[in-house]
Amino acid sequence: MMDCNKNLWIKIWNHPIVTYLKTQWFTFCLAIFIIIARFAPNFAANGGLIKAQYTIGYGAVAWIFLQSGISMKTSKLLVNMGNWRAHLVIFIMSFLITSSIIYGFCCAIKASNNHNIDEWVLVGLLVTATCPTTVASNVVLTTNAGGNELLSVCEVFLGNTLGAFITPALVQMYTRSGPFQFGNPAGAQGIAALYGRVMKQVGLTVFLPLLVGQLIQNFLPKISEAYLNFLKRYHIKIGTIMLLLVMFSSFSTAFKQGAFTSVPHVCIIFLCFFNFGVYVFFTGICFVFARPFFIPMLFPTEPIYGESSKTYYYSYKIFKPFYYCKRDSICIMFCGASKTAALGVSLITSQYANDNDNLGKLLVPLVLYQSQQVITASLFVPLLKKWCSDEQPDVVELQSREYDIENKLSKVEETATTNSMES
Repeated sequence: MMDCNKNLWIKIWNHPIVTYLKTQWFTFCLAIFIIIARFAPNFAANGGLIKAQYTIGYGAVAWIFLQSGISMKTSKLLVNMGNWRAHLVIFIMSFLITSSIIYGFCCAIKASNNHNIDEWVLVGLLVTATCPTTVASNVVLTTNAGGNELLSVCEVFLGNTLGAFITPALVQMYTRSGPFQFGNPAGAQGIAALYGRVMKQVGLTVFLPLLVGQLIQNFLPKISEAYLNFLKRYHIKIGTIMLLLVMFSSFSTAFKQGAFTSVPHVCIIFLCFFNFGVYVFFTGICFVFARPFFIPMLFPTEPIYGESSKTYYYSYKIFKPFYYCKRDSICIMFCGASKTAALGVSLITSQYANDNDNLGKLLVPLVLYQSQQVITASLFVPLLKKWCSDEQPDVVELQSREYDIENKLSKVEETATTNSMES
């Protein structure tokens, strides 16, 4: 009888529906954390019981990048840091395209004179669109989907460092005149103080842990290998757990500041549908930017120097690298469409320090967008992982090999030239 019950439970546990639900454990855990944040916001809010601005805002995020530093090869990290084409695409998408599209939507909504949509929520939506890519979720989701984790780490570091300067400038540009002039922070002192805080946060949560992880990997390989084997053996997903804590803290802070009670419920419902729609839309744009369909049509074959025309040869060299491999495309899709809440809260509170009455309304779009982007992206993960599974071998490793081969060939050519001159 016990064996029958045991076999029944095994059959239920391995059922396709149950298997799918197990893959969505992140969504269920996030729902539980949101409920806890609603009824006990002071526990994980900034300045709360556990001082989440330090324990989670610094500690949890730093752990994610410490683990990334331990697991990433230094040579591959340097190769991805020099991938300026991917950086350019993500920066244009993250800062310019998303913010300009959202500005157009906000102007249209403002012109409709719908009193259920608070005008300060629209300003918060606009400020959210100018924020850099998120700090933690990009690395975790890109890794889970089989994308280029190394490139994602580079985008997080570069994007958030530049975001400290670009985001306030974009906010000034969109609110200096026009329908959102009332939302211009115009706080030079707040913006100046923002730079110091952002540099401190990015340095302590991204750069320093990444550097320490690289040092451990290169000088203490046995320790790093034992740590990674331990996580793999017991299926411990540290990055995902830390990401849940970051979102738990963001929701707790929003509930503590009354962000969700300061605006009408209709406005909250509108934001949920709007955020979902624009995130999927931005992800689609990122995919089009990462893999333009016309590039393989224009350049079906690799040119041969001396046999192909010069126009085709140089056009191929210029434009073909903008058609990215699947692993890089996954990174671009996650990084280009996402917005940071860990850094975004500091960006908003620093710029609007004098508008405490509207601070909660300004934070609502950011907190909702962060949660919805992670939930939606987690649904994309199994699809993208399956799409990327046939791409072998590692493109980054191939690139580094190509660089080594080119260096060796140049040395051989130099040696041959020297020998011919001597003879």
